[in-house]
Amino acid sequence: MSDAPAAAGRRAAASYLRELLQRPGAYRRMWEQHVIRARSGEITQLAVAEVLARRLWQLWEGTGTISVLSGPRAVTPRTEQELQAAIGPRRHQTLSLHDHATVGPDGKMARTRTLQVIEAISDKVDRIPFLYDTKALTLEVGQGCTELTGDLYQVSEDLFVTYISLAQPLDAGETTTLEYWMTYQYPGDPLDPHERQYRRAVMRRLENFDIRVEFHPDKLPAGVWWATWDGVDGGIIEQEPVTLDTQHSVHRYLRFIEKTVAGFHWSW
Repeated sequence: MSDAPAAAGRRAAASYLRELLQRPGAYRRMWEQHVIRARSGEITQLAVAEVLARRLWQLWEGTGTISVLSGPRAVTPRTEQELQAAIGPRRHQTLSLHDHATVGPDGKMARTRTLQVIEAISDKVDRIPFLYDTKALTLEVGQGCTELTGDLYQVSEDLFVTYISLAQPLDAGETTTLEYWMTYQYPGDPLDPHERQYRRAVMRRLENFDIRVEFHPDKLPAGVWWATWDGVDGGIIEQEPVTLDTQHSVHRYLRFIEKTVAGFHWSW
């Protein structure tokens, strides 16, 4: 009897995939352009396989339109256990995340605006945890949010968590868009690497991650690097130099990101 739910799930997934490939729309157009000999009402498996193969080759070659980033860890196993004990089981997933950070004319991190689309994976989700690695910030909430709970937990030496209340509770499968801002209160030490970086720690798989850092025209950096770190408490694993665009900003979009800490750091 234990195999029955799994078998039912496989049948449901196959049925849904068949529907996506057969009904008019983007998915059908993708494979139909590779059909050599069409048969009315039938899905051509070779054409579908061609589409899948080309998408996998794009991932392998690391194109600018499709990119993935997977690292060894975002936090230590002990910190992850402490975090799970603090916030309990996962009740939502993030469908997309956009971070726009700004650096002021004094060279200090000024503000970050975040847009986050979430989907509930259980019923009656009325709040989500908010994690950060510094106490030197103020959090303001906007669209899709009502207030902060006021509770602040220190999970580890460098990791804190609070909760953002949702404007409307979500049941499983329902989505909403959240908007919030972080204002930083760093003392302004140009030698402190924490004041010369903006990064995001991702413990689970996250799709559609967009990160942008904009510098004030009166305080442009001498150099900027896109980098990945060995967890929130580790050093840089890999980095590559990037150049500012005409809006004095750097930007990176990732289709998938998981188990890593990634972002930008700069020098003056």
